[in-house]
Amino acid sequence: MDARPVPQPALDRMVDPAGHPLVVGVVPGQDPLVVRTAAAWGRAVGAPHLHLAYVDPSRYVVHERADGSVAHMSLDPDGLDDTWQRVRDELRAQAAEHLAGQQVVWRVHYLAGRPDRALTHLARAVDASAIVVGSRSGRLRELLEGSIALHLGYHQHRPVLTVPLSVVDWQDPRAPWQR
Repeated sequence: MDARPVPQPALDRMVDPAGHPLVVGVVPGQDPLVVRTAAAWGRAVGAPHLHLAYVDPSRYVVHERADGSVAHMSLDPDGLDDTWQRVRDELRAQAAEHLAGQQVVWRVHYLAGRPDRALTHLARAVDASAIVVGSRSGRLRELLEGSIALHLGYHQHRPVLTVPLSVVDWQDPRAPWQR
């Protein structure tokens, strides 16, 4: 089997920010700072859309569509298959609240699987200029597994804008690097 080389970041692969959409990673109950920051950047570069994307790790992708949407199924064969629709509706209501009056066009995508892969697929499908995600610094799981922003930065060529949601004082003795 002949392995294809992984496409690398390069000048000819750069997506000009002007006139291209942004992909925004969202989660239920997320701080509005993430979508508001994405909206501000989107207005600044003339992004025609914000593609707000939630990635459900309890579901797997059955089929990826050309528009970035996916057909998905629950990992739990005995689980109710309609709970994802309630989460999607909650995300839409959250987006409508947080983006009211922001003068941006947005759409919510409900994706499945690994967040870095799903956001990369969507960004490629909509020809996004960048991906915007929020930080969640200091969580043990994230320290062990790595952040979504870090995974995105290593596995695709688009810039990743990380919106800080909390910061830790460098001198704080409770900080993970001080232990």
